[in-house]
Amino acid sequence: MTRQNQIPTEDGSRVTLALIPLWDMCNHTNGLITTGYNLEDDRCECVALQDFKAGEQIYIFYGTRSNAEFVIHSGFFFDNNSHDRVKIKLGVSKSDRLYAMKAEVLARAGIPTSSVFALHATEPPISAQLLAFLRVFCMSEEELKEHLIGEHAIDKIFTLGNSEFPVSWDNEVKLWTFLEARASLLLKTYKTTVEDDKSFLETHDLTPHATMAIKLRLGEKEILEKAVKSAAANREYYNKQMADGNPLPKYEESNIALLENTVADSRLPIVLRNLEEEAEEQGNLKIGEAIDAEVTENGFVNGENSLLNGTKSENENLNQEESNRETEDAKESSSDSTDEVKE
Repeated sequence: MTRQNQIPTEDGSRVTLALIPLWDMCNHTNGLITTGYNLEDDRCECVALQDFKAGEQIYIFYGTRSNAEFVIHSGFFFDNNSHDRVKIKLGVSKSDRLYAMKAEVLARAGIPTSSVFALHATEPPISAQLLAFLRVFCMSEEELKEHLIGEHAIDKIFTLGNSEFPVSWDNEVKLWTFLEARASLLLKTYKTTVEDDKSFLETHDLTPHATMAIKLRLGEKEILEKAVKSAAANREYYNKQMADGNPLPKYEESNIALLENTVADSRLPIVLRNLEEEAEEQGNLKIGEAIDAEVTENGFVNGENSLLNGTKSENENLNQEESNRETEDAKESSSDSTDEVKE
């Protein structure tokens, strides 16, 4: 299935699996999706990521896959993967006294009460969606009321995923403290440390598969360590803001508010707008449903449930994992454009 790609049928009414010779031989590198499907000429078209000289290997960008996905679906580990991430399952407990209020605020923001999120290798380590979830997760009863029936409640919902507009300094301290503790706990589940893995890679003659496996767990631990450090730094920063008695920035008084339409129903919440731009964590969002629509960000086939190269989209994988592991803690992009095996 690593050779399969979904392309539109001749009449453009649906998609079908096909092999794409030559293009399928290209290996992966960092960049952007530059492959599209030309319905008029019925062909796959790929634009070079850069200028290539005669004899040089031509690379393409497979999509925003984590190294876990590369290893599972394509059989290689990609060093310095800027899209690498670690899954983390979070949910609001139904035994929480404020569960109903938190569930309602999350619903208005388009976020489930329980989902698989991700900690990213880049800074910040969390997405807009995860930031919004954590803010609601850590809200006090009074803060929840403000987001449900208070003045500017709609604006407050819209800015849940915007780092520029904290709910309160105390809320920020709580969410970063929680994230720091959660990432630290995940780190403790590994039997080896970062130093152990680095030393093992340097001192042992390993098979390619063993090397890949150790690099994978090492990469996960490095992401978790970065998340711990980032969360600690944010916790300290917001603690200082609270201690100094600094005023909270208000959305309704900001330049953003002045630039945006004031009719609530005509604009998308910032958290959701950010999610549309972040292919790695699309959650409940759907991408282009019509085959004749513009090329999607992470593939050349449009469709609500498009599966490129015979693999499931991450949304399906995460939803399946969530249903299979409903009571467990777990350590998240739309379908990617290829699954080649890197030599």
